[in-house]
Amino acid sequence: MWFSKTQNEALQELQVDPAVGLKTEEVQSRLERYGPNRLKGKPKKSLISLFFEQLKDMLIYVLLGAAVVTFAVGEYVDAIIILIVVVLNAVIGLIQENKAEKAIEALQQMTTPKSIVRRDGEVKEIHSGDIVPGDIVLIDAGRYIPADLRLIESANLQIEESALTGESVPSNKAAEDLYKDPGTPIGDLSNMAFMSTLATYGRGEGVVVATAMETEMGKIAKILDEDLNEKTPLQKRLEELGKILGYAAIGICVLIFIIGLFQQRDLFELFLTSISLAVAAIPEGLPAIVAIVLALGVARMSKINAIVKKLPAVEALGSVNIICSDKTGTLTQNKMTVVKHYTSNKLQDEPPVELIKAFVLCSDATLDENDSSTGDPTEVALLVFGEQYKLTKKSLDAEHQRASEKPFDSDRKLMSTLNETETGYRVHTKGAIDQLVQISTSVIVEGKIVPLTDELKQQYLQIAEEMSDSALRILGAAYKDTDRLIPPGEMEQDLTFLGFVGMIDPPRLEVKDAIQEATMAGITSVMITGDHKNTAAAIAKELGIADSIEQSMTGAEIDQLSDEAFSQKIKDIRVFARVSPEHKVRIVKAFKAAGHTVSMTGDGVNDAPSLKNADVGVAMGITGTDVSKGASDVILTDDNFSTIVHAIREGRNIYSNIRKAVIFLLSCNLGEVIAILASIVFFWPVPLLATQILWVNLVTDTLPAIALGVDPGEDDVMKRKPRDPKESFFAQGAGVRAILGGTLIGGLTLAAFYIGLREHGYSLGSAGISEEAMTYARTMAFVVLAASQLFYSLSMRSMTKSIFQVGLFSNKLLIGAVILGLALQFAVITIPVLAEAFKVHNLGLNDWGLVIVLALIPLAINEVIKLVGRLGSKKENASSTNA
Repeated sequence: MWFSKTQNEALQELQVDPAVGLKTEEVQSRLERYGPNRLKGKPKKSLISLFFEQLKDMLIYVLLGAAVVTFAVGEYVDAIIILIVVVLNAVIGLIQENKAEKAIEALQQMTTPKSIVRRDGEVKEIHSGDIVPGDIVLIDAGRYIPADLRLIESANLQIEESALTGESVPSNKAAEDLYKDPGTPIGDLSNMAFMSTLATYGRGEGVVVATAMETEMGKIAKILDEDLNEKTPLQKRLEELGKILGYAAIGICVLIFIIGLFQQRDLFELFLTSISLAVAAIPEGLPAIVAIVLALGVARMSKINAIVKKLPAVEALGSVNIICSDKTGTLTQNKMTVVKHYTSNKLQDEPPVELIKAFVLCSDATLDENDSSTGDPTEVALLVFGEQYKLTKKSLDAEHQRASEKPFDSDRKLMSTLNETETGYRVHTKGAIDQLVQISTSVIVEGKIVPLTDELKQQYLQIAEEMSDSALRILGAAYKDTDRLIPPGEMEQDLTFLGFVGMIDPPRLEVKDAIQEATMAGITSVMITGDHKNTAAAIAKELGIADSIEQSMTGAEIDQLSDEAFSQKIKDIRVFARVSPEHKVRIVKAFKAAGHTVSMTGDGVNDAPSLKNADVGVAMGITGTDVSKGASDVILTDDNFSTIVHAIREGRNIYSNIRKAVIFLLSCNLGEVIAILASIVFFWPVPLLATQILWVNLVTDTLPAIALGVDPGEDDVMKRKPRDPKESFFAQGAGVRAILGGTLIGGLTLAAFYIGLREHGYSLGSAGISEEAMTYARTMAFVVLAASQLFYSLSMRSMTKSIFQVGLFSNKLLIGAVILGLALQFAVITIPVLAEAFKVHNLGLNDWGLVIVLALIPLAINEVIKLVGRLGSKKENASSTNA
């Protein structure tokens, strides 16, 4: 812990004389020992290995099995289509995996190319990659820090560390400071400078104490480089489903063989029947449909300014119940702004002109007409304050030329300038209010200069303290007139106190409404920042994230808790302040360990590790660094926190739609399984051929399922609680609905087959059924199977609302898919070439009417069940209201 050592102790341990620096021979020796000062990443995997990694999924195995089955029955086109789907999924995954590696590359590029060091008694400019521990680095304004340094000298040194801490204001540095507490946050270490931070003011020298992966930036790189192959809730559900379907298909085939052997059936016929059942059990189009639905969801989300990098993140957004957000630039504007001013013993709406003039003239910042600025953010805020009252830096500098100055000093906490006036000169001094009241002897009260009494001093300090408690940064101003050009040593004496202002990085205007909407949707918003506790708590309270400062915790307090204790405590905390990148990761992991689905938003390098560890990492597109964008799953192109809430709404709808498609496909495939399995178990003729099942799957498993996947969704989706990430696809009665639907479809298919045989004088148990009778009966079963599935899709749009409540024509794609499916089915039956290929026969008018009625029964029964459920809910609500 270099921050706990004095300058001399650090220099002795590193064996270097600051006046001379390291010798060339020693530099070479240390370079061999420590390696170059470059961030490293793990060796890149080859494209081939990355490609095959995408195939390690149970559903993909099931899909490949389906390809083998369809190839075995001679359906080569279907087999090729399935293989194309597999390859396409793998290629998409490969592209996403490749993009993820850009985070480390972006982090590596942040290291500074050149640095000034003292070696062999001479000051030299060298490549930053050649820096070693013990090097003496010279720091001046405008230069990036090349490695982690223990400062040995500092003169008014300020370093902008938002990349690591998230603070919007540069940190004051003092080489002589010491910190004995090992848990001191990075943002408080005034005697240290860290790699890739920027010196904005003053100068200094430091001895290198850590390079490359041992720096604080290197620790971030290590976290980013970890393999976090954690699956989203959808991926977990689909993997479970794939295993179930795979084992079910194998089990059914084995069962058929065993039953068939006992029944002494023909082995070849048994093999074809087993293949038919395997085809029926596996929804071949499921992975492709999920990929298509997610891709269409990505397209929709891009229209609301959310760019999705990884397809599964679309669905994961829908189950988010914790939004962890960085403060600076995400919840706030990342722009210091004057919000209060105190003069003449009161907070005023209109500040006096002299107060503004003092702040603007006593400043080294710049602000042009395009709002482009340079300099300390606090000084820039004062220039913007002046612009609001038509007192620009340019006009005031032209009118009152600067004759002399006394620069800011971290000990004095003051800055003074001497400017020309019409009658002579005026000193303008700005700085810490406690210092200003000590060197002021008078004050302006209601336009008159009166003595600054001890009573008035206490009054000003008390008001300033109250403003500080509201997280405002306080800055005061004073002046004095003189008729001569006085030296800097005489400037800060016998001043007239003008007043002070309070400034803050204010919340973004739209964020408060977005947080309220998230709260209504059962989503908890949590602020995670490197800023001070009081500042963070005040912003959180204003935004509605927290109710009091008791709901906040610092990084040092986190360090004092075990993982178990922290997991217990975290449920009551809404603000985490003064935290490091490691703390952010620990917070995200603690929420995830408690069973939450976590989204993390941020824009800085310090946010990148937590963005990667979250279920959904959301980076800011405008202010975000390349590192944060590379580590994220979603990028907001408008940097608007409310966009994440809109994205969650979209994610919920997408998951709901995928669930509808999955339940629909399983109901349909279960119906096929029941129809065939029942015929085998009861020693009946098989009602469907393998090619017919493949055709039905092609008609029903594609367009209707995709149409359900892009359903507009229900209006009240953001009034429900977030979905439990452990919740199964079959929760809330969906499994029962799938079994009921499948049983009805399978049973009615057998009923149609039975009716077809009876019309030709046969029963299901008859021997020697004619080919014509069998073809006719299979045709009826074939039509009922396809048509019932198509009609049933209309009822799958909502688990509770009727097809009329959701709007029969509100999903025109689904209506089109049903009509097209029925038309294709009619074409297969009536066109001779197709009828011969599928071994079907045209039906009579009465039989067409019969099969349509049978096909509508699953839809009608499902609608009746939903009606009973709605009536039951109304009765329950009425009872609870009366109670």
